Amino acid sequence: MSRRRRLAVDLHFFLKILSTAALLLAAPLLQAEVWRFALIGDVPYSARERAELPKMLDAIAATHVDFVAHIGDIKHGAERCDDALFEDRHRLFDGTPMPFVLVPGDNEWTDCDRLSNGAYDPLERLARLRTLFWPDDRSLGQRKLKLERQPGAYPEHARFRLGPVLFVTLNIPGGNNNWGLTDTPRAEFQARNPVVLDWLRDSFALARREKLAGIVLLFQANPGFKFLSQGYPPRGYREFLALLREETRRFPGQVVAVHGDTHMSRVDQPLRDEQGKLLANFTRVETFGYPVMGWTRGVIDSRSPTLFRFETHPWPPKTTP
Repeated sequence: MSRRRRLAVDLHFFLKILSTAALLLAAPLLQAEVWRFALIGDVPYSARERAELPKMLDAIAATHVDFVAHIGDIKHGAERCDDALFEDRHRLFDGTPMPFVLVPGDNEWTDCDRLSNGAYDPLERLARLRTLFWPDDRSLGQRKLKLERQPGAYPEHARFRLGPVLFVTLNIPGGNNNWGLTDTPRAEFQARNPVVLDWLRDSFALARREKLAGIVLLFQANPGFKFLSQGYPPRGYREFLALLREETRRFPGQVVAVHGDTHMSRVDQPLRDEQGKLLANFTRVETFGYPVMGWTRGVIDSRSPTLFRFETHPWPPKTTP
């Protein structure tokens, strides 16, 4: 073999080694398309839970999640809705080392007119929550997430991206969405519900336009998926459920709805179309709730056909003997 030919072979071999090494070095990057987040709700409801919650949040932070979302009910339903309690929760949530996203629940505004809650005006309490928890376009927490707020009078409605997924917050409280006890819904419901539906519709349109792989909806109420499949959804959630079903059917990716309210930690697929067929791209996640503390970890894996997986973590964690 000539010297020139030998040099050409050696160069080809060297370049092949470099190419293989580059692929090996890039492999961890190709496997790094994973994001993690934490979900909590209906907590703290007692003095014990208030004492335990900072420990649980520290444990969540130690897992290096990208953010934690609290999907509402930051106090017991019989507890007073005083400013001092709101400020205590704000200090706790804003002090977490990770971004903290809060969604309003019924216990902190719609139910505040109860005598045991201080007989407050619910709308005045919601206005106080807005100035304290949603004053700008940033999340709570020592490390902030940039949020897009819905224009208008409902700053608790926000959205943000994590990897290929759009997260959307909605003010949909338990207690039949503040419909009231008569056949005619309260004026507050009639004002807010169209805004909720517009934000839901617009967020799905954004996710489709940007060809995102998934969308996660964060709201407090259990809207009654079981009753929807039986043909009689609760009046306060009827329009929301109908729109959610329509948008899920049209969305090519995965849809996750995260709620609390009924205090039953679960991950399932309860949404069906009008003919009773399962909508397989929809997953419901309900958070832990009083008297059982815990958190749920969500994992986004862009290589997985289901995109999401969820892991439940009771608190305090069980110790092995």
